[in-house]
Formats: sequence, structure tokens, C-alpha cells
Amino acid sequence: MFPLGGVLFPGMPLPLHVFEPRYQALVQHCLDGEPEFGVVLIERGSEVGGGDARTGIGVVARIVEAARFDDGRWAIGAVGGRRIRVRRWMPDDPFPIAEVEDWPDEPGEATSAELEPVVAVFRRVLALASELGVPVPPATVEIVDDPVVALFQMSAAAPLGPADRYDVLAAPGARARLALVTELMDVQSEILSAQMAMGDPDRSFDDGFGEDPEGL
Repeated sequence: MFPLGGVLFPGMPLPLHVFEPRYQALVQHCLDGEPEFGVVLIERGSEVGGGDARTGIGVVARIVEAARFDDGRWAIGAVGGRRIRVRRWMPDDPFPIAEVEDWPDEPGEATSAELEPVVAVFRRVLALASELGVPVPPATVEIVDDPVVALFQMSAAAPLGPADRYDVLAAPGARARLALVTELMDVQSEILSAQMAMGDPDRSFDDGFGEDPEGL
């Protein structure tokens, strides 16, 4: 398991610079067998050193590329896959390990027609954020046709805090996720519009539920 300060969504890329010895061992262990590991969000604490509190819903990441440096560090690229739920944490020896179970979405789909107004607000959010100097993708970024993946894609690209992203990941199914992402985009649009009107460049979208990962 890789507890991280950010949320990984199914279908989304995860680049990692792995420098902590226990995670170097984890990467080698994965590459020697099944190149997969679980990713969960750190609710409290730090990515480095252990002693953190971890959320119970995560994603299986599959390593698609890996390069090792002479000093043992790894640069890896992984992609999020299926959702998992942690049943029990084991001792962190030699690296974090947990008993998990697959956690597929409950029945119920979101349609492309229902997604269209959400995508429109999402593009407005990106345009406003960009004008305010927030590092986001361009408002013209391509959104996939699959509504399930699109909801994750927008949640990863929009200026949301880790807690909001975790709520999106942990939504029981596509219907609940559609409603939540719709609400989050509307709220962000209102906040950014107000900041634009006030000409206030001082903003923060981190809600204190962790930090985006840079390396372990």
C-alpha cells in the first residue's frame, strides 16, 4: 500500500518519485511479481516517516513504467484501476500492507446528456482559475465520453482539495458521484467568480485534508 497526500482516481495517471527505503522495497516487490499496489489518502500526518492516519477507500494502481537510479530511488508511472476498501491494516513491515476487497460502484449509471451541463461548468471553473493564476489544465482540455471516467477526470483536474476529491472517490456509485461533482463544480464556479469580481488573487483550495504527493 502507498498512503499518499493526494487522491488517485480510476483511470488517472500517478507519477511518483520514490526515495524512502520502505517504498523502494515496495516498488521492487511489485516489479518482482504483480506490478500493482493500493493507494489511499492520508487523512492526518505525513507521507514520509509513517505514523499517519489513513482513509479506508482507495484505488489499485498498476505500474506501467519504472526507472531506478544508482542510489536506489525509483521514478515510476502508474495508472489508477479498480476501487478497493481496506478491511484491515497489517503492521508496516517492511512497508505498509493491508487486507483489502474490491469495491465496485453500486448499480445506476450517469448518462452523457446528464454530464453535459457539468462539463460546461467545469470548463468555466478552469477558465476562471487560470485567470486567477491557479495552475490548472486549459479550459479546452478533452473530456472522455465515458461518464464514469469523465467524472473522475474532472475531479482530478479541477482546483479541489483532497477531502473533496476523496468524497468523489468514495461516492457509492455513479448517480451519487454525478450529484456530488455537479455541486462541487457549482460551488467552485461561485467562489472563483466572486474572487474575480473582487480582484482578489489570494486564494486557497486546500481544505487541510492532506497535500498532493510529490514523492516518497
